[in-house]
Amino acid sequence: MSGTGRPLFVLFGSSIVQFSFSNEGWGSILAHTYVRKADIILRGYAGWNSRRALEVLTKVFPQDGVVQPSLVIVYFGGNDSIEPHPSGLGPHVPLLEYVNNMKKIAMHLQGLSEKTRVMFLTTPPVNEEQIHEILGISGRTNEGSRVYSEACLKLCRELGVKCVDLWTAIQQRDGWMTTCFTDGIHFSSEGNKLVAKEILKAIEEADWEPSLCSTSLPIEFGEDSIYDLINQDGKTVNVSDLEFPQPAKL
Repeated sequence: MSGTGRPLFVLFGSSIVQFSFSNEGWGSILAHTYVRKADIILRGYAGWNSRRALEVLTKVFPQDGVVQPSLVIVYFGGNDSIEPHPSGLGPHVPLLEYVNNMKKIAMHLQGLSEKTRVMFLTTPPVNEEQIHEILGISGRTNEGSRVYSEACLKLCRELGVKCVDLWTAIQQRDGWMTTCFTDGIHFSSEGNKLVAKEILKAIEEADWEPSLCSTSLPIEFGEDSIYDLINQDGKTVNVSDLEFPQPAKL
C-alpha cells in the first residue's frame, strides 16, 4: 500500500514503459482508471534490456522497502530480441539468458510481500518497414518478437505469473501495422488504447485476493462532507459519487 493507504502500482520496463504517458499512453489510461483508487508509479528506462533491469532491480524494488507495491507490471524483451551485432555491442540478450533474467525479476518481485502481484507484458509485434524508414535501425524483427514473446508466456505459465500476450493481441486488430505504432516500435494512441484494454482485462480476470480491479477498490476520502458542492435544490453533492469522465473508448 502507498503512504496514503492506496494500492501502489509500479510500471517497470524499457521504452514501452517510459513512454507510456505519451500519445494517450496506456500508463495514463491506467492512472485515469484508478484515479483516487491507486497510485501509478513509472519506472521506465528506454533502450534497456533484461540485463540492465537486473542490475538495478534491488535498487528500484528494495526488499526492505517501507512501502511495497500491490502490483508490478513488467516489460522487457523487445531490446533483448534485437539480433546480435558483430561487435558484441548492443542490447541483444540470448533467449535462454533472457528467460533466466525474467525469472529472477519475477521471483524477486513476488518476494517483496505476500500481497505483491506481478504481471508481465510480452514483446509486442513490430512494423519492420516503419522501423527502417523512421528510426533507421536494423535487427529488430517481428519474428524475433514472436520468439521472445512465446518464451515469456511459457515462463509465466511455469511461475504462475499473470501475462498479457501483446504480440498476439495487437495483431488481431485490423490494420495494426499502420495504426498501432508511431515508428514501428512505440505505440500510437490506438496502440496504447489496445494495450491498456488488455491490461485492465487481465487485472479484472485475475483471481487475486484482494482484487485490484478498479471497480473493487474504494475511492479515497469519498465520504460526504459539509464542504461538498451545493446543487440547485440546496443539497450537497458528493462529486466522488458521480461517474468519472472516461477516456476515449478502448
